[in-house]
Parts: sequence; C-alpha cells; structure tokens
Amino acid sequence: MARAGVPGAQPMSAAVDRDMLLAAYDLPDRTTPRVRMNFVMSLDGAVTVEGRSGGLGDESDRLAMQVLRTLADVVLIGAGTVRVEGYGGLRVGESDAAWRRSHGLAPQPRIAVVSSRLDLDPTHPFFARAVERPIVVTHAGAPDERRGALADAADVLVCGDEAVDPRAMLDALAGAGLPQVLCEGGPHLFGSLIEADLVDELCLSLSPMLVAGEAGRIVRGAPEVELPMRLVHAIPAGDLLLLRYARERTVHG
Repeated sequence: MARAGVPGAQPMSAAVDRDMLLAAYDLPDRTTPRVRMNFVMSLDGAVTVEGRSGGLGDESDRLAMQVLRTLADVVLIGAGTVRVEGYGGLRVGESDAAWRRSHGLAPQPRIAVVSSRLDLDPTHPFFARAVERPIVVTHAGAPDERRGALADAADVLVCGDEAVDPRAMLDALAGAGLPQVLCEGGPHLFGSLIEADLVDELCLSLSPMLVAGEAGRIVRGAPEVELPMRLVHAIPAGDLLLLRYARERTVHG
C-alpha cells in the first residue's frame, strides 16, 4: 500500500564543504584544554548498524569527522572501538596536513587509545600503520608485562591507580602539548568523561535513518546526570544534520 509523503517537502541544502566546516568548528582558543566528542546516531538513537557506526554516516559526516580530526591535537578512542571499528593508521589528508602546518600545528594529530587491561596487539594496524607514535593510556594496576610489550610501539601514560582516571588522563595529554582532544568513543569512554564532567562539546551527526533492533546508545556505563548543553550550530547536509553542542563554559562568541 502506498504511503503518504509530506506535502511540499523540499530537500535541505547539501552545500557543505571543507572550508565551511573548518570555520563552523573553529577553535578560537587552542590553549584552554577541551574535550570534543564526535558521534553519528540514527533518528531513533542507534549508534551502530550491524555492530559498526560506519553504516550510519555519509560523505558529509565523514567530511565533518576529517575536519574535527584536522582541528584536534589528539584523537582519543577506547580499546573496544579500535577493535570493532577497525582503526588502522589514522591520518588526515595532505591538504588538511598543509592547513595544520600553516596554523602552527604538527602535520598529523596524535592518536591515543584507552585500555585498562592492555589486551592490545602491538602489531595491530592501529600501531603498525600509525604515522605518528601512538599513545596508550592505562592505570598502575594494568599488567606490567603488557605495559612493557606495548612500550616499543607507543608512549604509555599511567593515569590512575586501579582504573583510568579521566581527569589525570586529560592533564597528562595537556602536559604533553595536546590540550585539544577529539574523542571518537566508544560509549563507555564517553560515559566516564560525562561522569567526571569533562565533556566540553558534542559534535553529533544525526543520520536520516531508522534502525530499531538492539543497537546501543552513544553513552553506556555512567550514572544518570544532568549536564545542560547549548546549541552552537545545526548544519543541514542533505538529509543529515550536523549538530554542535557545547557546555556554557566553552561557548565562544
């Protein structure tokens, strides 16, 4: 049976490009530490399709992700996300690397993975294909032998005693000259940052898709809190919507 459409509905503009998004996500103050979260989500709240987030995004979402990486000092991810999403050697393109150089930044952002158990293979593409030396964030209770095995492939930061301390982690990254943090998940890492009230921005791509099923949310494992955010921009990109929200303490202009 035919279904009714929306009378007079017109497609939204898809005129987003790199320069426009660089301006939209600009960081006027690069010295103040900042944590940006970047996620894609379906209209009904799903964070994955068939277990991965890639099926929800489109070219506009991927362009926004590249711009956010270009603006970051370090890209932060959880160990589970490295395995599920198949992270290899993360790098920005040559034009983005040139933009970074022209703004006094290293050509490539660093990449950091958070792992409590250190059950990471130092030959994994995340390490083997890295264009900048990766960072592993763990805690003092992690196995010593695993820490030693990974030390050849990455800089290991110990932040916390029996669990990774998010605030100590961000202090360590800032102390290493990496104050602008882009976190790409996963949901448990996002939850720990929310619980510690360390999330400054959420950059959310709202995908024009209904998924249903049992897919999870972008946050998991954190107690309920109420942290009000302010809408900084909502950019239509075809039927996808690029949203940027910020805590009041980090809104500029």
